[in-house]
Amino acid sequence: MKNVDTVIGKVDEVKLTQSFMDACSDESFKDYVYSLNIKEESLKKYTSSLEDAYLEHKNCSKCSSLSNCKNKVFGYTYTPEADGELIMFSYIACPKYQAEIKKNLYKENLELFDMSKDILDASLTNLYKDDKSRLPIFKYFKEFIDNYNSKDKPKGLYLTGSFGSGKTYMIAALFNELAKKGIRSVLIYYPEFLRNLKASFQTNYNDKFDYIKKVPLLLLDDIGAENCSSWSRDEVLGPILQYRMESHLPTFFTSNLTLEELETALAVTSSSADKVKARRIIERIKQLTITIELVSKNRRN
Repeated sequence: MKNVDTVIGKVDEVKLTQSFMDACSDESFKDYVYSLNIKEESLKKYTSSLEDAYLEHKNCSKCSSLSNCKNKVFGYTYTPEADGELIMFSYIACPKYQAEIKKNLYKENLELFDMSKDILDASLTNLYKDDKSRLPIFKYFKEFIDNYNSKDKPKGLYLTGSFGSGKTYMIAALFNELAKKGIRSVLIYYPEFLRNLKASFQTNYNDKFDYIKKVPLLLLDDIGAENCSSWSRDEVLGPILQYRMESHLPTFFTSNLTLEELETALAVTSSSADKVKARRIIERIKQLTITIELVSKNRRN
């Protein structure tokens, strides 16, 4: 029996050697495996895995873009590493994948509430610059970025204008630019946020509310489109604006309404008390922002 095992062992050894020699007929493969600085006797034990690793290494060397990745694990290369006379194999992120990860890490600084994730790709370089009505906004953005880290934070923006003119996209582009500098922001589709907030009374209402109040940059998108109530005005919007005003936290708004029209919507009823409360909200918005009107063609069509 012992002699049989010895014979089988020698046959296996011959097969290993032959397999390794066949693989090494490819000079590039041979250079690749010998660069590990391991004795041939050890290398040939890993022939199959080394061939897999070499194939992925070759895929990477010919890869023109991450989207063309042919490797088993997308964006990673099966890679050998010498450990004494052993070889350890692991998946290592390729340079293109690492660059892509680094490029998009800034998106972790943006949080969306009930908004399309497409907004995460908004970029200042992709903004339409053929519309003169946008020039005051571009000027404002530059000044805001330049002055954000100053002792006195610049004011936010109340951006009003026609439907589909790109108001939300433009502010998202600004936030994305600041996210690359490590500045956190939250973008909220305000009407839906109110509904979700109301539904969270018995769960995490306070956590949501506090987070929104304190985030460094905040966008309340499409304010005035909600079904305004005394609760949303006095218990939600008012405290958020008051806290951010006192803490000098830049706050942004988009709306199809002018401030005068928003004041009327916030009054809820025609009573003098409601009108006063609506006026207080508008005064807080004015303290927090400058107003720019964007009159432009509908870019959604």
